[in-house]
Amino acid sequence: MLHVRICPGGAPKGASLPEYTINHEHLIAFIEERIGDRRVIRLIRKWLKAGVMENGVVTTSDIGSPQGSVISPLLSNIYLYRVFDIWAHQWRQSPGRGCMIVVRYADDFVCGFEREADAKAFLADLEARMETYGLSLHPDKTRLIEFGRYAAERRASRGLGKPETFTFLGFTHICGRTRRGKFALTRKSRSDRMRNKLREIKEQLRRRINESIPEQGRWLGQVVRGYFAYHAVPGNSRALEAFRRNIGIEWLRLLRRRSQRAECSWEKLARLARQWLPMPRILHPWPSVRFAVKHPR
Repeated sequence: MLHVRICPGGAPKGASLPEYTINHEHLIAFIEERIGDRRVIRLIRKWLKAGVMENGVVTTSDIGSPQGSVISPLLSNIYLYRVFDIWAHQWRQSPGRGCMIVVRYADDFVCGFEREADAKAFLADLEARMETYGLSLHPDKTRLIEFGRYAAERRASRGLGKPETFTFLGFTHICGRTRRGKFALTRKSRSDRMRNKLREIKEQLRRRINESIPEQGRWLGQVVRGYFAYHAVPGNSRALEAFRRNIGIEWLRLLRRRSQRAECSWEKLARLARQWLPMPRILHPWPSVRFAVKHPR
């Protein structure tokens, strides 16, 4: 398993990375393959050179797609589609390669390999490919790990510990087991992301301190349902329960601050939570069901 995060080439470790070092000429050449209208091309060139304003200071650059620009995610995906996606598909089809799977979201992607030799060769070729187009792999977030159905058994035979985990799209992916002892991919919500989300909700809740309890309850219910809509995957029930419980605790603290005479017991909070906060419930199917393919024949 190869977990890769792309970062701007040439940036020192730990430095602020405001923009990708995308080569403008390469990017325009990729776009011109599909778009023939010169007015659109001219507009994109202006977009790239418009710069960004930070603390009242406008900075421009001849390379990169400025972070925060409305078109930046689209241009970055066009660039990576030509630089990485097409190349990875061709690399996978080379003779002598084992099974390989690639999942990419923006600049973060995971590659799974049947053979360790293929993973090492792909990583070396990938570094050279990225360097050619002005990109580099994040030194701290790019890892080659042993992961999968037989990872735990193989590591145990070598006297090693449990398989390493990796984070992707807000989840920590773990080599887990079912109740019957079979392999199961376990996904847990990232604890740091959850803490940041709770901190954000706490700040917004403070600004609603003068609202009525029904208004606060309706808003918190929408927040909890929105969080569950993404994170309610199989095996993640404890994280969902922890999120709902922490929301209730912050709500209780707020209600107790409203007035020195205000009294809000845990029993009252439990009634409010039952009324306004949805209970944790798994909304997404298991991967075995989600990717099951049925054919009429």
